[in-house]
Amino acid sequence: MKITIFAAGSRGDIQPCVALGKGLQMAGYDVRLAAPENFAGFVQEHKLSFYPLRGDVQAIMAGDTGRQFMETGGGNPLKSIRVIQEMIAPIVREMSEDVYESCRDADALICLGVFNAFGATVAEALRIPIMNVVPTPWLPSRAFAAPSWPIQKNLGGLHNYLSGIAMFQVVWLWYRPFVNKFRQRLGLANFSAARYYRTLRATPMLCAYSPAILPRPADWPDDTHVCGYFFLDDESGWRPSSELQAFLDAGDPPIYVGFGSMSGRNPEQLTEIVLEALARCGQRGVLLTGWGGLRADLGSEKIFVLDAAPHSWLFPRMAAVVHHGGAGTTAEGLRAGVPNVIVPFIFDQPFWGERIRALGLGPEPLPRKKLIADRLAAAIDQAMSDAGMRQRARACGEAIRAEDGVGNAVDVVRRYLGEPMSDKG
Repeated sequence: MKITIFAAGSRGDIQPCVALGKGLQMAGYDVRLAAPENFAGFVQEHKLSFYPLRGDVQAIMAGDTGRQFMETGGGNPLKSIRVIQEMIAPIVREMSEDVYESCRDADALICLGVFNAFGATVAEALRIPIMNVVPTPWLPSRAFAAPSWPIQKNLGGLHNYLSGIAMFQVVWLWYRPFVNKFRQRLGLANFSAARYYRTLRATPMLCAYSPAILPRPADWPDDTHVCGYFFLDDESGWRPSSELQAFLDAGDPPIYVGFGSMSGRNPEQLTEIVLEALARCGQRGVLLTGWGGLRADLGSEKIFVLDAAPHSWLFPRMAAVVHHGGAGTTAEGLRAGVPNVIVPFIFDQPFWGERIRALGLGPEPLPRKKLIADRLAAAIDQAMSDAGMRQRARACGEAIRAEDGVGNAVDVVRRYLGEPMSDKG
């Protein structure tokens, strides 16, 4: 059985799909990952078949419009509609056409949930089954406020459910003009919001996060499965530099600080805030440069600047981790069993920050637009000194390390799509 997995976005979006693809491949499925062409090396490094999609979503988010949106527009769903449409307009036609081509000989499609409207269109046109994979809850529920909703507090079941409906409408409006033009080119009837929502709820969904962090709500369809995190642990070729190892050996475990692809318009200011906060706490720090603005010549024996390192190796060696709250980074921070200090920028990041706070696994999240050194220093101090928080983080890490999210997902795929060697129906 040939399965195409379609994913786009940052590495945090692609990596869980690579992990799932490897799991399916080991189970005997013929897997192809369709992703933006800039991820070719990463995907092929893990020995998965790769289909390149034109258009680099990560580069778009790193541009001027994307940086401004990260800093000022992420908290306003209505503002996001115009900005997202503007950002994806140059690439969405080519990318959707490439996804269609990547599925021509496929028996099934697994689609990253946020792009489901395009995936559902391809599956309908080619008459193949589709499943969704989501690193963050995607369906409305009375159990919690929707990710990306501006009010991340539990104000009751009605508020929570309506926030989910509202955010569904926002995401639908991001894509509506592009999806329906795509459907017209394929000879399909337009999606309305209602019809698309029914399609979404009727599509089996793999939730790539831990039930220990967010249990499956009772009001979700039966074919929505909370599997556990999809970790990618094949980092056998990576070794720390002698300088990094010496820094780690030279004192107590440091604080990790990194914000992935998030930076905003002024990464230099963010660097200054981080360095001042660490100095006020008297803590050593490991800073990842992926978020930009860091200088290699900081001139401090207490700070180590690192270009890149696998979170799975680095985080367990830290005393706490400070990051943006992306789903993938949050998963690694929780698995490491240390407190997580979340500095959310946009989208689902405030949701994960609030969830960590509610579970007592980290301090209250610190939104980027309100971040100052005093507040960050206080949050780091709390993460270091709160014995109960540190114990809960250790216990959570043990629970997550005992899960097999990819294995659970493969079992679900097998139930819906059949055994790997079954013929196309």
